[in-house]
Amino acid sequence: MADVPGELLLLVPTTSYRLDDFRAAARRLGVPLVVGSDRCHRIEDYFGGERELLSLDYRKPGRAAEQIAEAARARPIRGIVPASDPTAVIAALAAERLGLPHNPPAAARRAANKLAMRVALRDAGVAVPRFRAFPVARGPDRPAREVEYPCVLKPLIFSASRGVIRADGPEAFAAAWRRIERLLRDTAPERRARDEEGARTILVESFVPGAEVAVEGLLRGGVLEVLAVFDKPDPLDGPYFEETIYVTPSRHPAGLVRRIEEVTAAGARALGLVEGPLHAELRLPPEGPVVLEIAARSIGGLCSRTLRFGAGLSLEEVLVAHAMGLPLAPLRREARAAGVMMLPIPRRGVLHAVRGVDAARAVPGVEDVVVTVPEGREVVPLPEGDSYLGFLFAHGDGPAAVEAALRAAHARLAFDIRAPLPVA
Repeated sequence: MADVPGELLLLVPTTSYRLDDFRAAARRLGVPLVVGSDRCHRIEDYFGGERELLSLDYRKPGRAAEQIAEAARARPIRGIVPASDPTAVIAALAAERLGLPHNPPAAARRAANKLAMRVALRDAGVAVPRFRAFPVARGPDRPAREVEYPCVLKPLIFSASRGVIRADGPEAFAAAWRRIERLLRDTAPERRARDEEGARTILVESFVPGAEVAVEGLLRGGVLEVLAVFDKPDPLDGPYFEETIYVTPSRHPAGLVRRIEEVTAAGARALGLVEGPLHAELRLPPEGPVVLEIAARSIGGLCSRTLRFGAGLSLEEVLVAHAMGLPLAPLRREARAAGVMMLPIPRRGVLHAVRGVDAARAVPGVEDVVVTVPEGREVVPLPEGDSYLGFLFAHGDGPAAVEAALRAAHARLAFDIRAPLPVA
């Protein structure tokens, strides 16, 4: 595609895996890329400093939006893509100031806050788990007597299942509460500063039985275009909720898939989202889909690499083209089944080596194995951890074959994780 006027601003957290994929997408589309981050010096160190960088204060979304508007006076920012929940709020505020297509900032804030999201969905008649919020300072004893079991405790300020713990009775509830309390206390001050109220609150919701699915979509003028429905074939029953395998297309009955899409669209409307990427998580109890999350961003990690559209467009290319107002025909995912496995961290320690990568890549259907944690780094499993060891990718003639390939490849990997040396 020929060069287009204007620049794309990509808003990413420091820990994002996706800088390279967005950079490649922008280059293929001829779109100049500006990277906005709260830790530009870390990005510059990693990428050699050759990319355009814009330093922003993520702790204060309004101030970050002002910084973007100030930068736009000297450079033609024509589109903004957020890559996380907090940056989705900044993107909405900045796009509003610049007169670009955007989600209402209030809608982006609702989607970025687990409690506000559930309130808006419940009030609109969209199925969500029954929920209550409690101040951390209250302690677990009284809440443990007031909630129904089984339930799930969630801190408001984390994502990707970090700190999410199931409790089946008061004793387990108190233990989970204390664990989340320690996690919140040990969180970096700058993270707590972004959402002081959220850092003082624990969300408790009823456990919803059934399979779980994820929906990837794109909102255009308030209309949701579903790009993919992912099955999660591993049971996610707790006590922790580490996600592993995503496979698309879904193997659920066509009628149920349509209902999943309808509920997701209703949820987006209830939140007020109208423009840009959308990622949703739903549970499937017998009575019908229940929304767990709807985010005004695309799928996290490197999971987007499972998706290709039309003439081989990546998800990042779709998002760049949409943000820049480039022509986009109705999007159809490539026909082949695809899947990704997020490599779980089996135990805490220092990663010394990942063995069997070549053997895993040799499994028929496996396209790549990407280890994202460097050797010598400490790794922490959920619920305290916030990352995975890497990603497995596979394609095949059907979702069952893709799932089998991912499991076979994972079985060939061995992770050398050792206890750290004691501090002298």
